[in-house]
This record gives sequence, structure tokens and C-alpha cells, in this order.
Amino acid sequence: MQAQLQHYLDKLAYETDSSDLKAALAANENIVVIDARSAEVYAIEHIPGAINVPHRTMSEETTSHIDRNAVIVTYCDGIGCNASTKGALNMTKLGFKVKELMGGLDWWKRDGYPTAGEKGTQGNSEILCGC
Repeated sequence: MQAQLQHYLDKLAYETDSSDLKAALAANENIVVIDARSAEVYAIEHIPGAINVPHRTMSEETTSHIDRNAVIVTYCDGIGCNASTKGALNMTKLGFKVKELMGGLDWWKRDGYPTAGEKGTQGNSEILCGC
């Protein structure tokens, strides 16, 4: 039973969902949201306020401007993409405290939150996650 408890505690320590991320951003928690996809797809659509650091380019140099006291939340397209996992791994190796956004941009939009970029949306405030 202890191993199972630890599993769920670890999961919550290293992952977040869109509802919790939205609440943390609204509360002005010290969070930096990183879109770990390419610059091209980031320009098309991304989470408002997110910065783009493609996982393939993450290094001491490309992350030197990021607050080391912040919680980093990485994301990508969704469950069919692993850029967020690769980004979370890279950022952890660089010494950041990191969480991965479950469901990525896809679930952010499914939960009705707005997006920014060339094809940004206003979101749908009538959709509620219910978490």
C-alpha cells in the first residue's frame, strides 16, 4: 500500500492538469509555462503567456533567462506527442523544478481555456473540467 501511495504522490508532484495550471496562473504563482514544441507550431497556437523553448534546443544558454525559483510546466500537443516529457526531462537535468502538463494543448482547449497565436481562440468559458 505504501508503494501505491508514493506512486500517486509522485504523480501529483511531477504532473499537473489544465485546471490546476489555470488556477495557479490566476493566483500568480511563480510558474513558467514552456511550450516544448517547435517555434513554427508555437506561433500557430499556444497557451497564453507560455514561452517557447523547443525540447531539442534546451541548454544552459537557451534557458539562462528563466527564473530558477519558478516551477516549470512543460507541454506539447497532447497525449500523442512526447515533447513535453522530453522537455520536462531536459529542464530537470538543467536543475529546474518541473511538472508536465497532462494532455497538453489539446486538453487545455478541451477544458475551454483560451489560446494565443495565429490561430488563437477565445476559449469556451461554459466548459468546466469538474476536477
